[in-house]
Amino acid sequence: MTTPIVNVEREELLKIAEEYRNQGYEVLMYPSAENLPDFLKNYCPDLVVRRGNEGVVIEVKSRSSLDSSSMQYLHNLAQTVEKNPGWRFKLVMRNSEEFTYSSQAESSLQVPEIKSQIEVVKKLATDHPASALLYGWSLVEATLRLVAEHEGLTLARVDPPYLMKHLATEGVISRSEYQLLMNVFSLRNAIAHGFKTTQVKQESVYDLIKITEELLVSLNSSHEYHSHEN
Repeated sequence: MTTPIVNVEREELLKIAEEYRNQGYEVLMYPSAENLPDFLKNYCPDLVVRRGNEGVVIEVKSRSSLDSSSMQYLHNLAQTVEKNPGWRFKLVMRNSEEFTYSSQAESSLQVPEIKSQIEVVKKLATDHPASALLYGWSLVEATLRLVAEHEGLTLARVDPPYLMKHLATEGVISRSEYQLLMNVFSLRNAIAHGFKTTQVKQESVYDLIKITEELLVSLNSSHEYHSHEN
């Protein structure tokens, strides 16, 4: 009998596979050993996608499905992948508890608070890019919620993958912005769940800051436009 956790992971995997397929990648779900490059022969990845010289190894997991053994497996897999030029590892976490907010949480950050905290992220980026990326992600996520609210979008959920997909579908953010945000979100997940990654560079943080600032500018411009109309 298939457990609910496995169903959730598989559904997410199918969505990710379709997204990469639409971008022109060759997609292999649960590939057999003979279809894997030599450095992956000892592993059983959920998804491997390739396009030209670029390859991505993707694992979809729910927090409740992780134990010490699977955590070690993912850690070893990530290290193996990152040793090979052109390849990167992507961990996607799915969990119904992942985006259940504490009753202690107050209202979402607003524009002035986001702007002031961006400066903190910029200072962190030089010496602590991983910390800066986590901090920066919280700001872009708050900004995306503000944008969705401003656009009058009805959100069935507020988890980041759904929010970003919805904004991209509605044309509020571009396809390239969506892909960049998804890549950063993958890094954010890896860091937040205790995985080492060599992919956190200052550039990733600055890209995140740039998108956040551009979204804030669009919010401000739209607000000023409507103020003049009134």
